[in-house]
Amino acid sequence: MTVDHHDDEEDPAERKMRFLFQLRSRGVTDPRVLAVMERIDRGLFVRGQFADRAYEDTPLPIPCGQTISQPSVVGLMTQSLNPGPRDTVLEIGTGSGYQAAILSGLCRRVYTVDRHRRLVQEAEAIFRQLGLHNITAQVADGSRGLPDQAPFDRILVTAAAEDPPGSLLAQLKIGGIMVVPVGQSDAVQTLIRVTRTDAGYDYDELRQVRFVPLVEGLGPT
Repeated sequence: MTVDHHDDEEDPAERKMRFLFQLRSRGVTDPRVLAVMERIDRGLFVRGQFADRAYEDTPLPIPCGQTISQPSVVGLMTQSLNPGPRDTVLEIGTGSGYQAAILSGLCRRVYTVDRHRRLVQEAEAIFRQLGLHNITAQVADGSRGLPDQAPFDRILVTAAAEDPPGSLLAQLKIGGIMVVPVGQSDAVQTLIRVTRTDAGYDYDELRQVRFVPLVEGLGPT
Protein backbone atom coordinates (compact mmCIF):
# COMPACT_ATOMS: atom_id res chain seq x y z
CA MET A 1 0.00 0.00 0.00
CA THR A 2 1.31 3.42 -0.94
CA VAL A 3 1.17 6.15 1.70
CA ASP A 4 0.78 9.72 0.51
CA HIS A 5 3.19 11.76 2.64
CA HIS A 6 1.43 14.97 1.65
CA ASP A 7 -2.07 13.94 2.69
CA ASP A 8 -3.53 16.78 4.74
CA GLU A 9 -6.00 14.31 6.26
CA GLU A 10 -3.28 12.11 7.74
CA ASP A 11 -3.87 11.27 11.37
CA PRO A 12 -1.45 13.27 13.57
CA ALA A 13 -0.66 10.18 15.66
CA GLU A 14 0.29 8.23 12.51
CA ARG A 15 2.39 11.14 11.27
CA LYS A 16 4.21 11.30 14.61
CA MET A 17 4.84 7.54 14.56
CA ARG A 18 6.30 7.75 11.05
CA PHE A 19 8.43 10.74 12.04
CA LEU A 20 9.89 8.86 15.03
CA PHE A 21 10.42 5.73 12.92
CA GLN A 22 12.47 7.80 10.46
CA LEU A 23 14.63 9.08 13.31
CA ARG A 24 15.24 5.62 14.79
CA SER A 25 15.99 4.08 11.39
CA ARG A 26 18.73 6.68 10.87
CA GLY A 27 20.44 6.08 14.20
CA VAL A 28 18.70 8.40 16.68
CA THR A 29 18.29 6.00 19.59
CA ASP A 30 18.68 8.12 22.75
CA PRO A 31 15.28 7.94 24.51
CA ARG A 32 15.63 11.49 25.92
CA VAL A 33 16.31 12.92 22.45
CA LEU A 34 13.44 10.96 20.87
CA ALA A 35 11.05 12.08 23.62
CA VAL A 36 11.78 15.78 23.14
CA MET A 37 11.66 15.45 19.33
CA GLU A 38 8.25 13.83 19.69
CA ARG A 39 7.10 16.74 21.85
CA ILE A 40 8.44 19.66 19.77
CA ASP A 41 6.41 20.02 16.56
CA ARG A 42 8.75 20.67 13.61
CA GLY A 43 5.74 21.94 11.69
CA LEU A 44 5.82 25.15 13.74
CA PHE A 45 9.27 25.97 12.34
CA VAL A 46 8.54 25.38 8.63
CA ARG A 47 6.38 27.96 6.89
CA GLY A 48 5.23 28.89 3.42
CA GLN A 49 5.47 26.61 0.41
CA PHE A 50 7.44 23.92 2.26
CA ALA A 51 5.06 23.61 5.23
CA ASP A 52 3.56 20.35 3.96
CA ARG A 53 7.04 18.76 4.01
CA ALA A 54 7.78 19.57 7.65
CA TYR A 55 7.65 15.92 8.73
CA GLU A 56 9.90 14.55 6.02
CA ASP A 57 13.50 13.72 6.89
CA THR A 58 14.91 16.41 4.66
CA PRO A 59 16.49 19.87 5.05
CA LEU A 60 14.23 22.69 3.88
CA PRO A 61 14.82 26.34 2.91
CA ILE A 62 14.00 29.08 5.42
CA PRO A 63 14.42 32.88 5.05
CA CYS A 64 17.79 34.64 4.73
CA GLY A 65 19.21 31.90 2.49
CA GLN A 66 19.42 29.44 5.39
CA THR A 67 17.98 25.96 5.97
CA ILE A 68 16.28 23.96 8.70
CA SER A 69 18.32 20.78 9.10
CA GLN A 70 16.78 17.40 8.43
CA PRO A 71 15.32 15.95 11.64
CA SER A 72 17.64 12.93 11.74
CA VAL A 73 20.70 15.21 11.63
CA VAL A 74 19.23 17.35 14.43
CA GLY A 75 18.69 14.17 16.43
CA LEU A 76 22.14 12.76 15.76
CA MET A 77 23.87 16.05 16.58
CA THR A 78 21.88 16.39 19.80
CA GLN A 79 22.62 12.77 20.72
CA SER A 80 26.34 13.30 20.06
CA LEU A 81 26.34 16.48 22.15
CA ASN A 82 24.78 14.53 25.06
CA PRO A 83 23.52 17.57 27.01
CA GLY A 84 22.68 16.99 30.66
CA PRO A 85 19.85 18.55 32.68
CA ARG A 86 22.25 20.91 34.50
CA ASP A 87 24.18 21.99 31.40
CA THR A 88 24.39 25.39 29.77
CA VAL A 89 24.54 25.07 25.99
CA LEU A 90 25.62 27.56 23.33
CA GLU A 91 24.17 27.10 19.85
CA ILE A 92 25.79 28.89 16.92
CA GLY A 93 23.22 29.44 14.15
CA THR A 94 19.67 29.81 15.46
CA GLY A 95 18.13 29.45 12.01
CA SER A 96 14.50 28.39 12.38
CA GLY A 97 14.92 27.84 16.12
CA TYR A 98 14.11 24.12 15.88
CA GLN A 99 17.46 22.86 17.16
CA ALA A 100 17.42 25.29 20.10
CA ALA A 101 13.90 24.15 21.00
CA ILE A 102 15.07 20.52 21.07
CA LEU A 103 18.06 21.43 23.24
CA SER A 104 15.86 23.40 25.64
CA GLY A 105 14.13 20.19 26.70
CA LEU A 106 17.41 18.51 27.60
CA CYS A 107 19.47 21.11 29.46
CA ARG A 108 19.22 23.93 31.99
CA ARG A 109 19.79 26.87 29.63
CA VAL A 110 20.34 27.45 25.92
CA TYR A 111 22.04 30.51 24.48
CA THR A 112 21.52 30.70 20.72
CA VAL A 113 22.93 33.29 18.33
CA ASP A 114 22.42 34.09 14.67
CA ARG A 115 23.73 36.83 12.38
CA HIS A 116 20.25 37.39 10.89
CA ARG A 117 17.93 39.53 12.99
CA ARG A 118 14.80 38.28 11.21
CA LEU A 119 15.58 34.65 12.08
CA VAL A 120 16.21 35.47 15.74
CA GLN A 121 12.95 37.42 16.03
CA GLU A 122 10.88 34.71 14.34
CA ALA A 123 12.46 31.99 16.48
CA GLU A 124 11.83 33.98 19.67
CA ALA A 125 8.14 34.22 18.77
CA ILE A 126 7.93 30.41 18.50
CA PHE A 127 9.83 29.94 21.77
CA ARG A 128 7.26 32.18 23.49
CA GLN A 129 4.40 30.29 21.85
CA LEU A 130 5.81 27.01 23.18
CA GLY A 131 6.60 28.43 26.63
CA LEU A 132 10.32 27.68 26.30
CA HIS A 133 11.64 30.14 28.86
CA ASN A 134 15.17 28.71 29.18
CA ILE A 135 16.31 29.93 25.75
CA THR A 136 18.13 33.24 25.28
CA ALA A 137 18.35 34.20 21.60
CA GLN A 138 20.32 37.14 20.29
CA VAL A 139 21.78 38.64 17.14
CA ALA A 140 25.55 38.15 17.21
CA ASP A 141 28.56 37.05 15.18
CA GLY A 142 28.49 33.30 15.86
CA SER A 143 32.14 32.84 14.94
CA ARG A 144 33.01 34.78 18.09
CA GLY A 145 30.65 32.88 20.38
CA LEU A 146 29.42 34.55 23.57
CA PRO A 147 32.52 35.22 25.67
CA ASP A 148 30.51 37.12 28.31
CA GLN A 149 28.51 33.96 29.10
CA ALA A 150 31.38 31.47 28.78
CA PRO A 151 32.44 28.86 29.64
CA PHE A 152 29.79 26.45 28.33
CA ASP A 153 29.19 22.78 29.08
CA ARG A 154 28.21 22.14 25.47
CA ILE A 155 28.53 24.04 22.18
CA LEU A 156 26.63 23.09 19.03
CA VAL A 157 27.54 24.72 15.71
CA THR A 158 24.98 24.42 12.91
CA ALA A 159 27.15 25.96 10.18
CA ALA A 160 30.35 24.60 8.67
CA ALA A 161 33.80 25.96 9.46
CA GLU A 162 37.04 24.97 7.76
CA ASP A 163 38.40 24.10 11.22
CA PRO A 164 36.79 24.06 14.68
CA PRO A 165 36.88 27.80 15.55
CA GLY A 166 39.49 28.55 18.20
CA SER A 167 37.33 31.27 19.76
CA LEU A 168 34.59 28.69 20.38
CA LEU A 169 36.95 25.97 21.64
CA ALA A 170 38.23 28.47 24.19
CA GLN A 171 34.66 28.94 25.52
CA LEU A 172 34.25 25.24 26.29
CA LYS A 173 34.59 24.01 29.87
CA ILE A 174 37.08 21.30 30.75
CA GLY A 175 35.13 18.11 30.11
CA GLY A 176 32.81 20.00 27.75
CA ILE A 177 31.77 18.84 24.29
CA MET A 178 31.41 20.73 21.02
CA VAL A 179 29.77 19.28 17.90
CA VAL A 180 30.65 21.13 14.68
CA PRO A 181 30.57 20.42 10.93
CA VAL A 182 34.05 20.91 9.47
CA GLY A 183 35.07 21.24 5.83
CA GLN A 184 34.86 23.40 2.72
CA SER A 185 31.39 24.89 2.32
CA ASP A 186 31.06 23.65 -1.28
CA ALA A 187 32.05 20.06 -0.49
CA VAL A 188 30.93 17.28 1.79
CA GLN A 189 31.76 18.13 5.37
CA THR A 190 32.49 15.96 8.39
CA LEU A 191 30.63 16.27 11.66
CA ILE A 192 33.22 16.43 14.44
CA ARG A 193 32.80 15.96 18.20
CA VAL A 194 35.44 17.81 20.22
CA THR A 195 35.93 17.02 23.91
CA ARG A 196 38.02 19.43 25.96
CA THR A 197 40.35 17.70 28.40
CA ASP A 198 42.94 18.91 30.90
CA ALA A 199 45.58 18.16 28.28
CA GLY A 200 43.85 19.74 25.27
CA TYR A 201 41.17 18.57 22.83
CA ASP A 202 40.11 15.13 21.62
CA TYR A 203 38.47 14.87 18.18
CA ASP A 204 36.04 12.22 16.93
CA GLU A 205 34.71 12.08 13.37
CA LEU A 206 31.00 11.21 13.39
CA ARG A 207 29.56 11.28 9.86
CA GLN A 208 29.40 13.15 6.56
CA VAL A 209 27.04 16.15 6.48
CA ARG A 210 26.32 19.28 4.46
CA PHE A 211 25.67 22.64 6.17
CA VAL A 212 25.66 26.28 5.15
CA PRO A 213 29.01 27.98 5.85
CA LEU A 214 29.83 29.73 9.12
CA VAL A 215 30.09 33.40 8.14
CA GLU A 216 31.73 36.10 10.23
CA GLY A 217 29.95 39.37 10.97
CA LEU A 218 26.25 40.23 11.12
CA GLY A 219 23.76 39.74 8.32
CA PRO A 220 21.92 42.60 6.61
CA THR A 221 19.23 44.05 8.87
